[in-house]
Amino acid sequence: MTGFGRGETARTLENGATITVTAEVRSVNSRFIEIAIRLPRTMAERELECRELIRKRLERGKISVNISIDRQGAETTPLSLNEPLAKAYFNLLDRLRTTTGLTAEIQLRDLTSFGDIFTAEDRASDATTIEWELAQKALNEAVDQLNAMRASEGGELERDLRSRIALMEERTNEIERSNSTTAKEEYEKLKQRVVELVNDVQVLNDQRLELEIALIAERLDITEEIVRFRSHVKFFLEAMAAPEAAGRKLNFILQEMNREVNTIGSKTNSAQVAHHVVFIKQELEKMREQVQNIE
Repeated sequence: MTGFGRGETARTLENGATITVTAEVRSVNSRFIEIAIRLPRTMAERELECRELIRKRLERGKISVNISIDRQGAETTPLSLNEPLAKAYFNLLDRLRTTTGLTAEIQLRDLTSFGDIFTAEDRASDATTIEWELAQKALNEAVDQLNAMRASEGGELERDLRSRIALMEERTNEIERSNSTTAKEEYEKLKQRVVELVNDVQVLNDQRLELEIALIAERLDITEEIVRFRSHVKFFLEAMAAPEAAGRKLNFILQEMNREVNTIGSKTNSAQVAHHVVFIKQELEKMREQVQNIE
C-alpha cells in the first residue's frame, strides 16, 4: 500500500551544538517487502539495524528510507580527515595528469570524490551515539505516520472488498436457486431422449433409469461447493476484521474461493449459472489484485 511518513528529532549538546535528524519513509505497492535506504556517511554502519527496524514494523511494500542529519554549531561533524590517504590520492592524480598531458589544475572537488579520505569517528563516541538515538526516534515517527496513511487507505479498500463480497453472495444465492431444479430438469431431458431412441416406453427399466439419473444428479450437484464457498467468505471477512496483518491469508482464501467457483462452473449445464460464475470470477480477480497490496 502507498504512504508517506516524516519524522524529525533534535537535541542540543552540552557545547551548544544542535543535532537534528530527519527521517522520511515512502511506500508503494508490492507483493513482498523491498527496502532501499539512504543514510549519512557517519551512519553507514547502521544500515542493517535500520533494515531490521523497518522489517519489524512493515511486512509488505516497496519501502524507501532517507535519513539526513543537520548539525548546527562548532565541531559537531563526527568525521576526520585521513591526511596520508588524501596526499596519496593527490599524488596519484598528479601522475595521471602528467601521463595524459593534461594541463588542468587538480581541484578540491577531485579529491573529495574519493569518499574514503573521510573517516567516521568511533561508533562509541557521544555524538555518533546521540545521532543514532535521534535517528531511531525519527524513523519510528515516520513509520507511524506512514502506517496511519496506509490505514486510511486500507479502510477504503476494506469497504470496496466488502461490497464485492456482498455482490458475490447475491450471485451465489441465485446459483443455489437455479441449481435446485437442475436434477429434475436433467431427469426429464434424459428420459425424453431415451424414449425417443427406443420408441417404446414399456421397455424402459425405470429402476435402472432412476439410478442413472441419480448418478448424474450427484455429479451435477453443487451444494458442497456452495457451502465451502460461503465458508471461505466467512473466513475472509473474519480475516479482514482481525487486528493482525492478513494480506497473505486473504490472498490464500481468494484462491480457495476461486477453486470452488471453477468447480461450480465445470459441473453446471445452465447458461444462467454459468453467467453468475463468470461474474463471481471477475469480482474475485479484482479482489485478488487489491489484496496483493494489503499488508
